[in-house]
Amino acid sequence: MKMSMKEDRILKSKIRREKVKNTWLEMKRNKTSYLFIAPFMICFIIFIVVPVFTAALLSFTSFNSIQPPKFVGLLNFKIMFSQDSVLMKYVIPNTFKFAIFVGPIGYAMQFLLAWLINQLPKKFKKLYVMAIYTPSIAGGVMISTVWVVLFSSDRLGYLNNLLINLGIISHPIAWTQSPDYLLGIMIFVTIWGSMGVGFLSLFAGLQNVDATLYEAGKIDGIKNNLQELWYITLPSMKPQMLFAAVMSIVGSLNAGQIGVQLSGQNPTPNYAGQLIQNHIEDYGFIRYELGYATALTFMLLIAAYAVTKITWFFLGTKEDE
Repeated sequence: MKMSMKEDRILKSKIRREKVKNTWLEMKRNKTSYLFIAPFMICFIIFIVVPVFTAALLSFTSFNSIQPPKFVGLLNFKIMFSQDSVLMKYVIPNTFKFAIFVGPIGYAMQFLLAWLINQLPKKFKKLYVMAIYTPSIAGGVMISTVWVVLFSSDRLGYLNNLLINLGIISHPIAWTQSPDYLLGIMIFVTIWGSMGVGFLSLFAGLQNVDATLYEAGKIDGIKNNLQELWYITLPSMKPQMLFAAVMSIVGSLNAGQIGVQLSGQNPTPNYAGQLIQNHIEDYGFIRYELGYATALTFMLLIAAYAVTKITWFFLGTKEDE
């Protein structure tokens, strides 16, 4: 029996050495291909793999950016789930509500607007696409020049002035300073400015659907645009839909500056608009508890990955795997 186990280990060792040898020979035969992908792989390792690996290590330490990191094991995660009352009471519920509304609603609006624009005559398409895409480029500028003024807490604010003139309210409301309104305003403003890369990818997908499929569909009995959309358009643009969905999810989870920009405070008033990114910045750049901030970042990465995999399950194809 001992000889058999020893022989088995020797056999497995030989198989591993043979695999390594075959892989090395394969790389030598295709060295030109590996040379072409080398710049991407080097950048990917330096800017993605190394930071993620470093974050994973730092999440198990106490680090203030001045003294060397001190290993504390799972202490940061214990604090996160049992002692950080702000995280559990405000940040996670706010982030969940924000992501639930901004992600699906923003994604649905991206597709709806892309589909409606695609029905227009060709000469109008570029104009409308540019008009809808522009707010995502000038998001920060628009917040400071339009939305902050619109929701200003004094009588000169556009919304307060309108409601007072209509007799709906008698005193101005501090919209962005009130815990009752801040999160809703954040969701509204973010959805308004969410027509970015995801919207463009959906519009491009609609443009690239093979026109002969629509002709074949009419022969097979498709009678209107909605049937075309369900039976031809959606199945034909799954890759673009997957990309737009992932971008929408990641964007909603990574949002954070919107609440600070609108309210002018970090933390936001009564933590009403405090999202996970604000919490990370609070601990990382204000308190300099970088070990705990990294642990929060690592958990956010895991959450984003999990939601992305769920999205991939529903919208991905076997060819994408």
